[in-house]
Amino acid sequence: MENSIDFEKFSRYSKPGPRYTSYPTALEFNSDFKYEEYIKYLKANKNPLSIYVHLPFCRSACYFCGCNVVFTSKGDKLSRYIEYLKKEIDLLAKVLDTKKEIIQFHFGGGTPTYYQADELDEIMNYIKSKFPNWSDEAEISVEIDPRFFNEEQMKIFKKHGFNRVSFGVQDFDEKVQKEIHRIQPFELTKKAVDLARKYGIESINTDLIYGLPFQSLKSFQETLKLAKSLDPDRFAIFNYAHVPWLKKTMRKFDETTLPTPDEKLKILKFTIDYLTSNGYKMIGMDHFAKPEDELFGAIAKGELHRNFQGYTTKGGATLIGIGLTSIGEGDSYYAQNFKKMSEYENAIDQGKLPFERGVNLSEDDLIRKYVIMELMANFKVDIKRVEDKFKIDFQDYFEDDIKKLKEFEEANLLEISKDKIEVSPTGTMLIRNIAMAFDAYMEKYKNNKKSFSKTV
Repeated sequence: MENSIDFEKFSRYSKPGPRYTSYPTALEFNSDFKYEEYIKYLKANKNPLSIYVHLPFCRSACYFCGCNVVFTSKGDKLSRYIEYLKKEIDLLAKVLDTKKEIIQFHFGGGTPTYYQADELDEIMNYIKSKFPNWSDEAEISVEIDPRFFNEEQMKIFKKHGFNRVSFGVQDFDEKVQKEIHRIQPFELTKKAVDLARKYGIESINTDLIYGLPFQSLKSFQETLKLAKSLDPDRFAIFNYAHVPWLKKTMRKFDETTLPTPDEKLKILKFTIDYLTSNGYKMIGMDHFAKPEDELFGAIAKGELHRNFQGYTTKGGATLIGIGLTSIGEGDSYYAQNFKKMSEYENAIDQGKLPFERGVNLSEDDLIRKYVIMELMANFKVDIKRVEDKFKIDFQDYFEDDIKKLKEFEEANLLEISKDKIEVSPTGTMLIRNIAMAFDAYMEKYKNNKKSFSKTV
């Protein structure tokens, strides 16, 4: 089975489904979760902190992008946003114990490096003035667009202890780059990677996307070989999420130029084979890393976690989302900031955190979240661990869900025993489909093809 995959058969599994950066997914976030509840959670927090800061600005659109971004060429917009970030941080400092240890920090976007070096320095200095307790082991990371990156910025990242950077590449093929509106020659990317190495960054991630217009197995093979020549420590290789009903820029694509599910599966199979035969190991759904990476220690202990930043060893922290659209995560809730800049600013002007919506997790949500995240992170579920943790009988609690797994078991994509559910190497290519069996919310979306991107 492992050596001869029937891609045509596999492609039949292509249907809308979540990526499970959260469970319940963001579609379940609502206004029933009140501001006062969120504040109460923040005040009661006893966990260390993971801080995410969203810097939403880009100069122009990359047509494939599904992120929450603001397009501008005006520097005053970027400066104004810094002032509001500071006010938001001040408001957080009133309700949150800011002396809690920070074990993870991430700049996301947008294009964080659209900000100049002195502006990035200003933001970091302000955060550190309010949140002073940074762990020596903290993971401090930033997403970098090689087209907007210089040595002055790198010096600031070095000054503030950044130890992980992620470079957006997506694809090196000239035709693909032109179509997705992101011209980024290989030499430019290599220069950016070399600069990060020069300043001692020991963990470099490269982002690629498969499923883009005009991509083929042959063209992606070339992209992958070029990307490997940069010798990154990790790869994140995402399945392009085509959601033109949500993102207008995606409507620019002629859908007949998108690779078929069959072709995408071949690309994924080649990617897994190529990277695993060249010194990388697969982590979760879409990540690969060198075997010495700390993520593998976490997998061995069953402590790998998945959150909005991808896969991490930093579990047990409360995620604080700062900035436009940012999402926070506590032990039993998710909370999201306003998506519109005017509403974000208005809330802060009124002396309130820019919280818009969220969700309180029920006991059932917590149990299912644990099982789904185990599948997404470790490709297996330790049944006894689930039973001990939540005081349930697994077979009884998930009787209906286990029935949904039978088709995957019959196709040799996973094994179910008394003690565990374990996904086969081939089954990992359909991990979203497998995880969906445990999703209690999927039923209400079964007739709505515009809820999620395709799994294949």
